[in-house]
Amino acid sequence: MSKFIERPRYLCSMGGAVATLKALPKAISIIHAAAGCGGNFGNALNGATGYLGSGYCAGQALPSSNVYEKDIVFGGEERLEEQIANTLEIVDGDLYVVVTGCMVDIIGDDAVAVANRFKDSGKPVLAVETGGFKGNSFKGYDLVLGKLFRDFVAQQPVKDKQTVNIFGLVPIQDVFWKGNLNILKALLNKLGFKANTFFGEGETIDNLKQAGAASLNIVVSDVYGIGPAQIFEETHDVPYVVVPLPLGPSSTEEFLRQVGAALKVDHTLVDQVIAEEKAHYYGYVERLGDVYNDLDFQRYSVIVADANYGPALTKFVADDLGWLPELVVITDILSDEEQALVADRFRGFASGIAPKVVFDTDTSNVSKHFSAAWPRNNNARYFDSFSPAFVLGSSLDREFAESLGAAHLSVTYPISNRVVLDRTYLGYDGSLRLIEDIFGLLVGSR
Repeated sequence: MSKFIERPRYLCSMGGAVATLKALPKAISIIHAAAGCGGNFGNALNGATGYLGSGYCAGQALPSSNVYEKDIVFGGEERLEEQIANTLEIVDGDLYVVVTGCMVDIIGDDAVAVANRFKDSGKPVLAVETGGFKGNSFKGYDLVLGKLFRDFVAQQPVKDKQTVNIFGLVPIQDVFWKGNLNILKALLNKLGFKANTFFGEGETIDNLKQAGAASLNIVVSDVYGIGPAQIFEETHDVPYVVVPLPLGPSSTEEFLRQVGAALKVDHTLVDQVIAEEKAHYYGYVERLGDVYNDLDFQRYSVIVADANYGPALTKFVADDLGWLPELVVITDILSDEEQALVADRFRGFASGIAPKVVFDTDTSNVSKHFSAAWPRNNNARYFDSFSPAFVLGSSLDREFAESLGAAHLSVTYPISNRVVLDRTYLGYDGSLRLIEDIFGLLVGSR
């Protein structure tokens, strides 16, 4: 029997689908589920994401069939058809996607067939079965992208060698997704390529529609976006490459070299871009040398994060910041194969550090894993104190950090104790922002 998950760090698959569509410009979610689902999503996608806000036709304004007992007993397809028709009439959108909840999936409502009745409406209407029992937010992201790549992205027999697509950053679940996508686009632009991110600034539904013309798909995750990338390759004959999330100068250099090799970029240009970016980065970081040493700002650290941020943050802390990560807790629901892929990212750090890595979805267990990794003092005269320390995690980990007497920064979902606008932690520029936030906390507590 599966164990329960206390204070989860994600929504169900339908919540992830709604979040993904919310981040697409003028894409309208039509919820086919009970009324409570949409209300819960609206709260979770606002207050737990650095105060994102409702956005366009989202939040509490989400179109929903609001099925109740009668629809569950006799079927809710008629109610869904009515809701789609009303939404098309009232809401101005470029794409309409029906997402389904647990109850209607269980009773067998065919949302796809209902959506197909609107083929001649002049507006694109799709449906995805996203019952919450299928997984979490990350699964919803994969389900939506898979549907869009099969049934919405246009066939493009002629490829543009200078255009690529980016997958793997799950919008809103990655609270910093917009700023992060801007950084990825800028890095690829320096190599001479245009990047479609779908969820970034200045992009439209047409960018998604024409994405089949790309020459390569870049997945910045070992587990998320892989399924959609495979569907894209099968449907549009565009290969994909999996690269590390470029958080910190070491990982960003690795990202640029791997992407450059996959795109057959002249290594001289790649070397030039890396040299220029590193000169900019270290030109600022060297200013911290005095305060880092004078105030002894090296720290033990604990990292609590998802499969994307966990390895990236740990490598940054160990290889770039010079800290000592002792424990990493990966909080996602992952298969054994996926766990192995993520665990492999913690091997071969330049610093030689090999932190203890555990996979656990329950927030309350973080303290237990720490006690196992670093036994508490049992009234011994001499003992190794876990101090000074720093915890990188979510808002849920603040209490744990306080129990250690450690500073704490929320960098992964849910984030409810800071406001996030265009903040980014990826690339060389994003790494500077992360250093500012971390050391700002340390000097601010003096």
